[in-house]
Amino acid sequence: MRGIFSLTMAPLLRPGALAAALLALAVVGVAQGQQVGLLRVPNRSPPTKANMDRVVLPVDNAGGFAGLWNILSENAGVSAMHLAVMRHGKAVMFDTTTTGPSLMQLPAGNCRVDPRSDPPGGMDCSAHAVEFDYNTGAVRPLKILTDTWCSSGAFDVDGMLVQTGGYFEGVKVVRRLNPQGNADWVEFPNTLAEGRWYATQQVLPDGRFIVVGGRRSFSYEFVPAAGQLNTQFTPLPLLQQTTDDVENNLYPFVHLLPEGTVFLFANDRSIVFDPQNGQVLRELPKLNGGARNYPASGMSALLPLDLRRGERLSAEVIVCGGAPKEAFKLGEANKFPHALRDCGRINPSKPGARWAIDFMPVGRVMGDMLILPTGDLLLLNGAAQGCSGWVFAREPVLTPLLYSPRKRRGARFRALAASNIPRMYHSSSAVLPDATVLVAGGNTNSAYNFSGVDFPTEVRVERYTPPYLAPELVATRPEIDLASVPANGVKYGDKLTLRFTSRGPAVTEADMKVTMYAPPFTTHGFSQNQRLLVLQVTAFKPEGNKYKITAQTPSKPTLAPPGYYLVFVLVKGVPSKAAWVKIHP
Repeated sequence: MRGIFSLTMAPLLRPGALAAALLALAVVGVAQGQQVGLLRVPNRSPPTKANMDRVVLPVDNAGGFAGLWNILSENAGVSAMHLAVMRHGKAVMFDTTTTGPSLMQLPAGNCRVDPRSDPPGGMDCSAHAVEFDYNTGAVRPLKILTDTWCSSGAFDVDGMLVQTGGYFEGVKVVRRLNPQGNADWVEFPNTLAEGRWYATQQVLPDGRFIVVGGRRSFSYEFVPAAGQLNTQFTPLPLLQQTTDDVENNLYPFVHLLPEGTVFLFANDRSIVFDPQNGQVLRELPKLNGGARNYPASGMSALLPLDLRRGERLSAEVIVCGGAPKEAFKLGEANKFPHALRDCGRINPSKPGARWAIDFMPVGRVMGDMLILPTGDLLLLNGAAQGCSGWVFAREPVLTPLLYSPRKRRGARFRALAASNIPRMYHSSSAVLPDATVLVAGGNTNSAYNFSGVDFPTEVRVERYTPPYLAPELVATRPEIDLASVPANGVKYGDKLTLRFTSRGPAVTEADMKVTMYAPPFTTHGFSQNQRLLVLQVTAFKPEGNKYKITAQTPSKPTLAPPGYYLVFVLVKGVPSKAAWVKIHP
C-alpha cells in the first residue's frame, strides 16, 4: 500500500481509480440514508510496538508548572489537516475529499457530487470540514465542493478566511468562509493562473495575498478579488532550483519582513524578494544539514517584532528541524532516518547575515511552531524519525518544547509536560484567544483508519495549557474590560487604550506588556501569516480596582498587515484572555 499512495505516485493515478481505492480502504462507511451528523468513532486497535515507541523527554520542572493537557472533544468529525481560529469563537478544521468518508455527515439532501466517482455521478455525503466550538466542543458540518488536500489560506482585513488551491479539481480554486452566522464555504473555480498544491499564502501590507509555489508551480501570483480570475504569475527561479528528486521544497516558508519585502525559504536555500515585481534583492547562505520543507517538513516562524525598541527593527527568522534529503526515498524502503535537531536563526535584512545555530533536545520533523502571547515559541507534535507522507515516520515526539528567543544560546529550550496522543503527519495546532493551545489532527493513513494500523486516524481534539497559566497564577491573571475595546478598531499609528482588572497585588507599569498576534492558517507544520508584535506602552494609570493602559499601535502595514489581531495584556508574564482588535488604514 505504501507504493500505491506515495508522494510521487499520487498525481499519476487515474482520478476514478484513486477515489475507488481510497473508498475501499475507508473503515467508516457513509451511505445515503444513514443518520446525518456525527458518527461514532470505531474501536481502535490495541497500540502496536511502533505506536508505543514514543519520545517523551524528562520534564524540566526548574521553571515551575510545565503545562497541562486535557481532551476537548473525543470526536471532531474530521481529522484536522488544516486549522484556523476564527474571530467568532470557533475554529475551522478540514482535511481532504481524497481520504474518503469522514466521521461527520452532511445534512440530508446536501450531499456533493463527487467529480472523481467511478462510474460518474456518485454522491459524497461526508463533511470534510467542520466548524469547531473550542469552548464547548460542538461541531457543525461545512460543505466543501472541491478537494482541499494540502491547500493554503489566510485571513483578509475583515476576518474572512480566504483559502487557495488543493488537489485535482481544487487545484486552482479560491474558497471563502465568512466568520459570521452559519455561513458555509463559497467557492470560485479556475480562479488561479497556476495549480497550487502544497503552496503557501502570504498577506501583504496592502491586504492582498500572494500564493507561492506548489507542486510543479515555480512561481507566485496574486489572489484576485472574489469572482475575478487571475491569468498572470511571476516566476521564482529559486523554487525550480531547489526541487530535488523528492521535491523537499513544497510548502515553502514565507514571511513578510518589516520593510515590506518577503523572505522565502525552500529546501535549504532562502532569498529576500520584492513581491510587487519578483525582483530578488538578496540571497542568503544555505542552511546546511538537510532539507526543511515538505516532505522533509521542518518548522519556521518570524520571531516577535518588539516595537518597544522603535520601528527600525532587526527582524529574525527561525527554522528548526526537518529531515535528511533522502528521507522520503528511505521511507519507501521502510527505513526511517533521524530527524534534524538543529535550529537556525538569521536576520534576512542584514548585509552579510549568517545562520546562528542552536540545537533542540531531540530531532523533530512534522512539528508545529507557535508564537505564544509572551513572545516565547511552542514546538509540538511531529516525529523523531522519517518524514512527511503516509506511514513514512516513526517515534512520535509527545513532549512539547518552550523556546525562549531572548535567552542565551544553549539555554533556550525547556521540555514541558507531554501529551499521550501521537500526532505526526497531517496534525495541526493553534493559539486560542484564552492563551491556551488547540491541538488536533494526525492521520498517517490514506483513509480514515482506526484499526490494523500503527497510527490510527486521530479525531480527538486537545487543549494544552502553557506554563504561564499555572494554577497559582490564573486567579490573578488580568482581565480586559471588553467595553473598552474600540468597536471600529484602530488606525495605523493610533493609540490603543484598554481597561483591565487584576485581582492580585497592585500592578505597576514595569509589570506590563501588550502584545498583538495575527492568528495563522496552520497546515503541514507551518503556521502561515503568524505574527506577534510587542507594543510600546505610552501611558498607564490605576483607576480604583481597574487599570487603564495605552499602547502605541504600529505606524505602517509593513509591520502589521491590515486585519483582526488578538491583543493580550500581560502582567508579570501572565496573559489576559485576548480582545479581537482590527487594525486598518
